[in-house]
Amino acid sequence: MGESDDAADSLVKVEALDERAALDAMTAAPDHHDVLLENERVRVLDTRLGPGETTPVHTHCWPAVLYVLGWSDFIRHDADGNPMLDSRAKGMKPAIGSALWSGPLPPHFVKNIGDGELHIIAVELKTGFGPF
Repeated sequence: MGESDDAADSLVKVEALDERAALDAMTAAPDHHDVLLENERVRVLDTRLGPGETTPVHTHCWPAVLYVLGWSDFIRHDADGNPMLDSRAKGMKPAIGSALWSGPLPPHFVKNIGDGELHIIAVELKTGFGPF
């Protein structure tokens, strides 16, 4: 591998980091996410999406424990608009106070298609896991 190959690889890595940072939930969708706590090990997000609302395209780079404070049906789409998850099709109806697991999420947006607020506390685990 030559010097120019190393430079090209470094540029690709920097561009990937810039894109990931630009799509981070707190940068790309701050109207729907509030940071409750962040340190080198975790980031705790308060996530809210009202009926009929749609988030901008964003990512979650780390796996997370999700604590349900309010539930509503939703569809998660990839950045191109293709459905990734429809809560109705999966029969998802977790009780308030339930805990769920989520792996890292690539670029996506979410539309609340139900009548209630989708309200989740996400505890993103930074250590021991690389970004997606």
